[in-house]
Amino acid sequence: MNDPTAPPLVIRFGAMGDMVLLTVLLDMLAERYGRPCDLLTSGAWSRALLEGQPSVSTITVIGSRTRPYWSDPQQWALVRALRARSPGAVYVVDTTKQDRLQAWLRRAGIADRHVLLRQRDPNETTRPWIERLQRFGQLAPQAHAAVPPASALPAHPRLVVGDAARADLAGFLAARSIEGPLWLLQPGSKRTLKRGRLAALDDDKWWPVERWSGLANALLANGRAAHVLLCGAPPEQPLLQSIVTATGDGRVHALGDALPLPRLLALCRIAVGMTSVDTGPAHAAVALGCPSVVLYGRASRSAWLPRGPAGTTVVPIGGEEDGLSRVADIALDQVLEASLALPPRAPPNAT
Repeated sequence: MNDPTAPPLVIRFGAMGDMVLLTVLLDMLAERYGRPCDLLTSGAWSRALLEGQPSVSTITVIGSRTRPYWSDPQQWALVRALRARSPGAVYVVDTTKQDRLQAWLRRAGIADRHVLLRQRDPNETTRPWIERLQRFGQLAPQAHAAVPPASALPAHPRLVVGDAARADLAGFLAARSIEGPLWLLQPGSKRTLKRGRLAALDDDKWWPVERWSGLANALLANGRAAHVLLCGAPPEQPLLQSIVTATGDGRVHALGDALPLPRLLALCRIAVGMTSVDTGPAHAAVALGCPSVVLYGRASRSAWLPRGPAGTTVVPIGGEEDGLSRVADIALDQVLEASLALPPRAPPNAT
């Protein structure tokens, strides 16, 4: 007999921003089924992002959904682990490669009546992703239809920064004599590098180095920050360093090779502001209450606008709503004005 309180399993193979948004669904399902969710995803960074979140239990990371099953021991181990689970509701968020995902579940003996597949709606392309996840979380697989939905819909993603990450950040900043109001700049996205090289010509989220450096200098000159921290992944460090060099100011720091994800989250928790292209760290920063300006290329900002706790200001610039298709079309003056207009940040809460 099915146990309605068995951990729900959520399957989502997404980028960082997708996984930040996913916490809305995870919170809903954890309340609905009375225990934290198990998560099947990809990317080792998912553990650093979501381990320790109240609505998450176990996280299983698998490398590939495309290798033939017969040749991939990782898929064999996954199916064995799924077979050993207690029966519970399964929510498949991805709308691509669903046949492969269903094959894993069926090999594990999980009947279709326990599984809910999210269906792509061509009319929802501009619907905010949070609302899509809320609608999906109110549904249930056939075998779990009697379980009442969550009593309230989360209004924004939720991330918790642990004590270890906070202590690590404090030591990191002290060692570099970085103190006072900190402003974060996120110039890169997963499109920034292509085959190891800058992809500025075909990257709709590219904003020129001289505009980032001009923004950093202006934030310091206007007193909005004591230090400006350039965030990114290790392969983006040369880009970040070029921005630092262009500023000519020792209060601007390139941290692409010094920001493991827990440290980045801890920074987002205390920073007074962030200016970012539309990418995962922007979603994390806003979820942690950081006032932010987000620059859009051809994407719909209606669909991808980050959301944070009540009172968190987010200013979108660009995107299809402004008739723009490239971040490079956005003027420095417009971004600076929006960044300087962000309200002072309230002290971070205890979580």
